[in-house]
Amino acid sequence: MALIFYGSGDRGSFEHSSRILGPILRWLFPHLSDETLHSLVFMARKCGHLSEYAVLALLLWRALHWGRRNGAAGWRWQEPGLALALAALYAASDEFHQSFVPSRQASIWDVMLDSCGAGLALAALGGGWQASSWWRRRAGKTPPAGGSPRAGG
Repeated sequence: MALIFYGSGDRGSFEHSSRILGPILRWLFPHLSDETLHSLVFMARKCGHLSEYAVLALLLWRALHWGRRNGAAGWRWQEPGLALALAALYAASDEFHQSFVPSRQASIWDVMLDSCGAGLALAALGGGWQASSWWRRRAGKTPPAGGSPRAGG
């Protein structure tokens, strides 16, 4: 959260990040138009929103899961739901903070993008958890090596 807060200040503004990403993209792709370069920097910044809130949501889920359940196994939808709510609340507070930074602007679209990043990460985690559980149950029902339930033997 501290890194996100730091990034939402003046140093994380479009002007500052384009000074870093622009030359790198120009070096990699010297024939890019200014418009394309601007679009690529914009997309990189939006991918940053998705990824930083995905990581935040996973860290929040981990804290809730291990703190509340004492490390016990099992999936409870309340934990990722609360992690998503906390990440969305922090995204809103981050945009509110940006409204006070002269080189930044607050955007409800960024709050929604941040929340989507958090939600996608938690959905992937839940899907992986469910698939892993299914495979473990399935592995417990497989016949011993060399035997087949239909072979009778």
